[in-house]
Amino acid sequence: MATTSPSTAAALHRQFLASPNQNGTNDVDAESEIVFVEETLPNLNSFMENNHKEENNAEDQKSTTNKRYLPLLVLNYVLLFVGSLSASLLSKYYFIHKGSSKWVSTWVQSAGFPLLLFPIFLPVLLNYTKRKPFTGFGQKLFWFSVLVGLMLGFNNLLISWGVAYLPVSTSALLLSSQLVFTLILSSIIVKQKITFSNLNCVILITISSIILALDSSHEKPQGLTDREYFIGFSSTIGAGLLFSLYLPVMEKIYQSVNCYQMVMEMQLIMEIAATVLATVGMACDKGFSDMKREAEGGFDKGTTVYWVTIVSTVVTWQCCFMGTAGMVFLTSSLTGGICSTALLSINVLGGVAVYKDPFGGFKAVSTVLCIWGFCSYVFGMYIRMKRKNVGRKNSSSASSTELIPRRNSDM
Repeated sequence: MATTSPSTAAALHRQFLASPNQNGTNDVDAESEIVFVEETLPNLNSFMENNHKEENNAEDQKSTTNKRYLPLLVLNYVLLFVGSLSASLLSKYYFIHKGSSKWVSTWVQSAGFPLLLFPIFLPVLLNYTKRKPFTGFGQKLFWFSVLVGLMLGFNNLLISWGVAYLPVSTSALLLSSQLVFTLILSSIIVKQKITFSNLNCVILITISSIILALDSSHEKPQGLTDREYFIGFSSTIGAGLLFSLYLPVMEKIYQSVNCYQMVMEMQLIMEIAATVLATVGMACDKGFSDMKREAEGGFDKGTTVYWVTIVSTVVTWQCCFMGTAGMVFLTSSLTGGICSTALLSINVLGGVAVYKDPFGGFKAVSTVLCIWGFCSYVFGMYIRMKRKNVGRKNSSSASSTELIPRRNSDM
């Protein structure tokens, strides 16, 4: 068994082509030589296939080998971080200063969908991509986006009820309960592999939610009845459950998508559907009249601050949803859920710093467990990526060509 380099194989090929047949006696040898030369270049097809894959990866923006992957990942996590923290604080600000409409709070979460036109059309205007918007956006994908958008709109309503009746820190930590359901549904819908690191993360964050629930009954804001507190508590749990379904469903749909631009197109359709649902709810429940009344004096900070609050909330919620969609597309539903949940700890600290929410020992332990779980998951991802890179290097070093020439038996 011998190893032949590509240059040696090429030389053999040229030598064979240069030597003429004599009296037709070399016909069998010629056939044998052709087979031999072909077998000395087994890496040629592999090389062409790899080049083809690299060309495809240039379009596949969720491939880790794509040069656009890391910038997109960082950008979406920044959007998720800024959007999650700002949206939760602004939503609470709205209710603290005499804003009272649950439908207005729901509507602003999706009404910023025109902002999605920028990531959809800007790459085309800057010649960053040759793909035209909504290319390959079929009818099936459209209706999937509409259905998921309606589910997202109902989830927004549940979040509004939760924020209206609970402290920011309590509602944020309660939402972390969605993580265990995200793991379960991800393993069912997208066959997510359950490992020690992600299971440990889910257990720690779930325990943090249980500790919070056992200690949160005395944190009711003044004037809030037991019934309203129960509604807020249940709505927040329900929002977490819906969100845990939303993540793996979107990952399943994204398996047939390899372009971030198309992800934003789907997000646009979903946000429009959610806005239609919220608009119908506002029209039926006099939400637009409530918005007008609040702007004219119901909001105790004045008209200007009211509209600044509304517009800012619209923008920050859109950043949050864009970041979530991008994280699921670029990584997985479980990773997106864990990143979102880890940011809840930041929301807790924001609620304590801005609104002076109570932060006792139980809530401190819950926050520590949440951060501990996230760090456990990140470390597990680091170990898996390191092993994967080692495996690639070993595979690359073992790719030398070993030949078993199929020559004539008398040779």
